[in-house]
Amino acid sequence: MNKRKIAILGDGAWGTTLAILLAEKGHNVSLWGAFSNYIQIVKKMRENEKFLPQFKIPDTVNITDNAHDAANQADIVIIAIPSKFLRKTLTNFKDLNLSDCTITSVIKGIENKTLKRPSEIIKEELNLDDVCVVSGPNIAIEVARKAPASCVCACKDTNKVNEVQDALITDRFRAYTSDDVIGVELGGSLKNIIAIAAGISDGLGFGCNAKSALFTRGLVEMSRLGVAMGAKQETFNGLSGMGDLMTTCISPFSRNRYVGEEIARGKTLIEIVQHMNSVAEGICTTESVCELSKKYNIEMPITDQIYKVLFENKNPLEAVTDLMKRQRKSEQ
Repeated sequence: MNKRKIAILGDGAWGTTLAILLAEKGHNVSLWGAFSNYIQIVKKMRENEKFLPQFKIPDTVNITDNAHDAANQADIVIIAIPSKFLRKTLTNFKDLNLSDCTITSVIKGIENKTLKRPSEIIKEELNLDDVCVVSGPNIAIEVARKAPASCVCACKDTNKVNEVQDALITDRFRAYTSDDVIGVELGGSLKNIIAIAAGISDGLGFGCNAKSALFTRGLVEMSRLGVAMGAKQETFNGLSGMGDLMTTCISPFSRNRYVGEEIARGKTLIEIVQHMNSVAEGICTTESVCELSKKYNIEMPITDQIYKVLFENKNPLEAVTDLMKRQRKSEQ
């Protein structure tokens, strides 16, 4: 293993987990957060109590709110900032020369209005040619516990994707490579919408039959849109597609599934979000994907109903009924 200087931008659960994983592997790691007061608390306690409680951050990790301190002369910069805040937050790094770094996004979302993927935003804001993306069934707390997990690293540049794979891989965290940046990135984003649907199904007490149907028909929607946008069909059958979809739909730690459950129990979206520390990316992504489905003329009935439940106050049971009463058709 080649030891590298790695900067992680974003002190949420996943960014903190990656900082722990990479530091324990022997890399020189910096963890950057945007809010100075909270970063000072994390630095003093060596624990991210808000986003990843009860996991010690190694003393070797440089915890900082200084952009230059975090990213200067880094070999790899991992960006773990929620998509909703990504473009604005990247202004902190525009003055840094990151052209020699391997920039890697672990973000799972799609920007509203522009409908751009995180890697596209990063390339645009930081004036870059290539950005690696990492996605897969990776619930942060399970990786932090060192339960076995896998991910996919995607980039058109073979040297860069191999560098990220080498940096991440451990005996409990396996990293694969791919050249399908669009597919890997979309898989991690689109599955969050289906996870909200799965949470609604659980909250309504529907059981395994309903959730299995959501898995399979949800994957159809994901792959339809992905292929139309230039992704490979087979990518959606792998870790960043079906793998991530299953994890996010069944895990008790899934934020998006939690949103769906709470909606099924009668809470409003505003009430739910107000009581969450972390961002449920599927909420904003649902808005973006509804626009993308219109742009590419792709039928996405589950996504359409989730949009109506989230933003038009449609009753979840009515949404289920409308899905089940759609015109009869072949599965294919």
